[in-house]
Amino acid sequence: MSLKIVVLAKQVPDTRNVGPDAMTPEGTVNRSALPAIFNPEDLNALEQALRLKDQFPGSTVHVLTMGPGRAAEVIREAMYRGADGGYLLTDRAFAGADTLATSYALATAIKHVCPNVDLIIGGRQAIDGDTAQVGPQVAEKLGLNQITYVEEVKEVSPLPTSSRGGVSSPLGGNDGGLRITATRHIDGGVETVESPLPCVLTVNGSAAPCRPRNVKLVMKYKRALAPMELASGTSYEELPYADQYGKKAYLKIGQLTTADVNADLNQCGLAGSPTKVKAVENIVFKAKESKVLTGSDNDINELVKELLASHTIG
Repeated sequence: MSLKIVVLAKQVPDTRNVGPDAMTPEGTVNRSALPAIFNPEDLNALEQALRLKDQFPGSTVHVLTMGPGRAAEVIREAMYRGADGGYLLTDRAFAGADTLATSYALATAIKHVCPNVDLIIGGRQAIDGDTAQVGPQVAEKLGLNQITYVEEVKEVSPLPTSSRGGVSSPLGGNDGGLRITATRHIDGGVETVESPLPCVLTVNGSAAPCRPRNVKLVMKYKRALAPMELASGTSYEELPYADQYGKKAYLKIGQLTTADVNADLNQCGLAGSPTKVKAVENIVFKAKESKVLTGSDNDINELVKELLASHTIG
């Protein structure tokens, strides 16, 4: 038994370093003004995928990320840890996408590059938005079951024969013969959930941390590049070590545009994004002199006004 796994990953701005130039005049995040990192919870998701790959020989793990050329670094980082490859979904038309437009683009790309996928895994949420919406929206657009807030994938096993009848994949992949069992965090405890494959998982940051880079894999994939990363007018044949790009297909990271995945431009980027960001601020909590308040209405009202003014609440 082997699995085809797609990990949804995102390169995000490091929101621990938000400055006055963090927003563009159009109300989108100015990514060039902030350091870029691998979204933390997507690393937790990658670890769950790699554990399944270790458990089931022949399984493959590919990373799908949407962003500019530099976002290919996320794919390389995943390959250094054990992923088999990935796809960079990049196009000017994707710029400014909110969760609705992002999930549309990702779902469309999955249909194109991995129609027989067994499992789609992503982090619970990205630190630049904190919405936790993209994973569930991808599941909805693909017509798949989903398990959210996952702490650990316990097992993948055959479905009982009596449960297989009439079950088929909307993507044309697994025929319903497998199920996944996972634990998920809920208010007040942990819940164990089963779902037939294929399905979508979103993984919490409290799940197992991702394994470190493997030195051999770093040496193998360190020259892997997406076409977008090449200088304008440059081809793989003109790069140093050009002979390696001709012999080793894994050094050419897959790249997809709106045309490649036959995307509807009205559902991509700003055009397909009903959500607009008003502002991004860096809130710093500072200690002040302590105050003694009574239970009077006046004291409570003054406290609420102060908290609102300092952006502590509201």
